Amino acid sequence: MTPARATAPATTPATPAIPTAPAQTPHRPLPRPRPTDVFADRLLAVLSGQRPVHWMLRHTAGRAYDELAWLAERSPLRTTRGTLPVVRDIGYEFPRPGAIEAFARIGAGDQLRAMAFRLEQGRDLRWRCTAVELGGPRPPHPYDD
Repeated sequence: MTPARATAPATTPATPAIPTAPAQTPHRPLPRPRPTDVFADRLLAVLSGQRPVHWMLRHTAGRAYDELAWLAERSPLRTTRGTLPVVRDIGYEFPRPGAIEAFARIGAGDQLRAMAFRLEQGRDLRWRCTAVELGGPRPPHPYDD
């Protein structure tokens, strides 16, 4: 009888460790931004020259697009010192269901401007800007001629 030989375990090439994903918390949906916040940013982008006026075409109703185009031609919120304007504060009121009258304080460096706008909710439940104003001259209306 031959003595049993101890056999060495077969060597296998090292397998790389499989990375595991860290434990994740359950995803919570982000809160939807208020329409006033969205429109303040959109109007600021147009009035500061960062976006073209036609970018707001489907987000306006009534005379608002004409008012916005008239204001944008004058670039009232465009800065010359390279400081981009930002929305610093927003306030709003609900004069009736489906309508919001809002104001935004716009800051660029040490300058502070005010912007007022009105939003109305359509039958499709989308909000649209129906009026926009800044301090200074107002656009002429057809009946003002």
